[in-house]
Amino acid sequence: MSDVTRKAGLVTGAGSGIGRAAALEFARSGAAVAVLDIDGNSAAETAELIRADGGEALAVTADIADERAVREAVERTVAAFGGLHFAVNNAGLDSHHRQLDQMTLAEFERVVQVNLAGTFLCMKYELPLLEGGGAIVNVASNGGLYAIPTAPAYVAAKHGIVGLTKVAAVDYAPRGVRVNAVCPGPTRTPGFERVAAGTDLIAMQESITPLGRMAAPEEAAAAAAWLCSDAASYVTGIALSVDGGRRA
Repeated sequence: MSDVTRKAGLVTGAGSGIGRAAALEFARSGAAVAVLDIDGNSAAETAELIRADGGEALAVTADIADERAVREAVERTVAAFGGLHFAVNNAGLDSHHRQLDQMTLAEFERVVQVNLAGTFLCMKYELPLLEGGGAIVNVASNGGLYAIPTAPAYVAAKHGIVGLTKVAAVDYAPRGVRVNAVCPGPTRTPGFERVAAGTDLIAMQESITPLGRMAAPEEAAAAAAWLCSDAASYVTGIALSVDGGRRA
């Protein structure tokens, strides 16, 4: 990753998994990082990991489905660091695993509200503050590129994130702001490990992945960090699969 010393940004859903890995990656590369998570204790833990390694971090408790909370989180980031140069919008919910006709409207709306509307709200308040050369990465999913059985709300929301990414990339390109998406395949986050405990889910996922293993959170985080870096200065509007060859 290119040097981001003296740059500042924020990562949502940074209390664990891909979000935590991304926050640590940026901090190791010299950036000041606002660590946002709905779980304040998890956000504080990530921020402390960054500080223990000599980095600069701000822990912020925020629910991305709450517009005022998002606006205040972005404002706190700018007040603490003096500006905003990048953002990784990673926070989201998993889906209820059942077919569409078995899902309630409330369940569908909750997943879409957090995953899609929450990403929209983050972008709404980040984009006006980004300087030329700034970048946003939205963490979607390979479920934003094709179907995942029994995950209708999740797939709909993640497809929406890819669409928002493309529109914003075109609209804000004249300002020199780049917007991309990362689409991870199944990743061995703490949440996935909990779901897979006592099952053969990990072995099954590995058996259908060409590289023969699931991703570590750091691998998806590295893709997001690259897209925010100067090394990707001519890359905007893409949905980058990080899936070990699954899409191919």
